[in-house]
Amino acid sequence: MLSSILFWGLIALIGTSKGSYPFTHSMNPHLQPRLYHGCYGDIMDMEASGVACDITRLMNCGIRGSEIFAEMDLRALKTYQTLIKEVGLRHCVDPALIAAIISRESHGGAVLQDGWDHRGLKFGLMQLNKKIHPLFGDWDSKEHLLQAVGILTDKIKAIQKKFPTWSVAQHLKGGLSAYKSEIDAIATPEDIDNDLVNDLLARAKFYRRHSF
Repeated sequence: MLSSILFWGLIALIGTSKGSYPFTHSMNPHLQPRLYHGCYGDIMDMEASGVACDITRLMNCGIRGSEIFAEMDLRALKTYQTLIKEVGLRHCVDPALIAAIISRESHGGAVLQDGWDHRGLKFGLMQLNKKIHPLFGDWDSKEHLLQAVGILTDKIKAIQKKFPTWSVAQHLKGGLSAYKSEIDAIATPEDIDNDLVNDLLARAKFYRRHSF
């Protein structure tokens, strides 16, 4: 009885010392559905109109258009599913959102040349610009994803600080916008209601429904 009490006391102490998400790094991500939406709001509750409709995209646009593009990349994304979940748990970011960014940025790596875009400027699954960021790890490595998702969370936190009265959804959308356009480009809620954000959220909802 005493040994049992000591064991559970030690577990509680370790959990407290590591913060609100003890054992995040070691637990199987398939066993933690309660953490899937991360720390930045539940994407399933956020409005998103999908990829913008214009003269070049009259058929494959809107939410259905985003879902079509997401489905095209699903097989490639499945290759990285466990890795995406591990990185998502590490940074407390919805894995489905990470999958959506990878889908939009690199189609799961399918369009990259040795990890680079066609201009040789952006690198990795989440396409970091070499002129802005030092690059860590191989293009499809855990190091790359940890760096890129860390940059995303830094952007979200910067938006939270810059616009403290905004909603949780606006903070996330602002972070997604800033991941591509930087913080200074965002001044009003209208700046975060754009094609990038609406497409990413629609794709993320698709990937959530497919076990990310």
